[in-house]
Amino acid sequence: MMSTRSLLSGSTSYNRCFSTLTSPLLFRITHPLCAEPMKKKKRVDPALVKSREDRRKKKMEKEIKKLKKNAQQLKPIDDLEVPYALIAQKHIRTRPEPQLSEEVIESRADLLKEWTLYRSRETQKDYKLIDKLVYSQQRALDELRLESEELYQEAIQIDLSLLPFTAKGPLHTPPIENYESPDGDYLDISRNFEKEYADRKATLENILNKNKRPHQMKKKK
Repeated sequence: MMSTRSLLSGSTSYNRCFSTLTSPLLFRITHPLCAEPMKKKKRVDPALVKSREDRRKKKMEKEIKKLKKNAQQLKPIDDLEVPYALIAQKHIRTRPEPQLSEEVIESRADLLKEWTLYRSRETQKDYKLIDKLVYSQQRALDELRLESEELYQEAIQIDLSLLPFTAKGPLHTPPIENYESPDGDYLDISRNFEKEYADRKATLENILNKNKRPHQMKKKK
């Protein structure tokens, strides 16, 4: 703290200056900084720089083409891949086609023709029946609309009680009685850590005693 006194027009005034520094206000120097002269830049051939840039661009283009090519490939599913052992045994597992006689071939061709003709007639009958039902339905709705617009709007609403719809029709092969569909074989490799102890209380005490330190055991004794 410093104080100065001045006499101005017969009065006394004091100017005080405060400093927050803990050390005295003395001359100070900064830490010495070592330096070295600047290194000269090496002169690089422009042709060499261009060749490096071209090489880098070609490498990047090659990587981009590789990524685009592999983008179309789907991730393989192991369950759908055929093992190589079975592929190697293809000639052993392939069954020879049975040789059919001319009579069997002709009978099968005749059966196919008869079945095709039968299905064509049944399809035509179904189409005619559907057209007849649609025409009758539309005619009834038109008559109902002439009588009452409200009843018509109610009649064309969707019946939610019909959904979900389930139907059971003819199968490709006749069903087998008492047939149980196989679910496949699997091997359970999950670990089982269960263990039966004769005396659980004594076992827990032994485990706790193992985890305790020696000085804790002495205090307990």
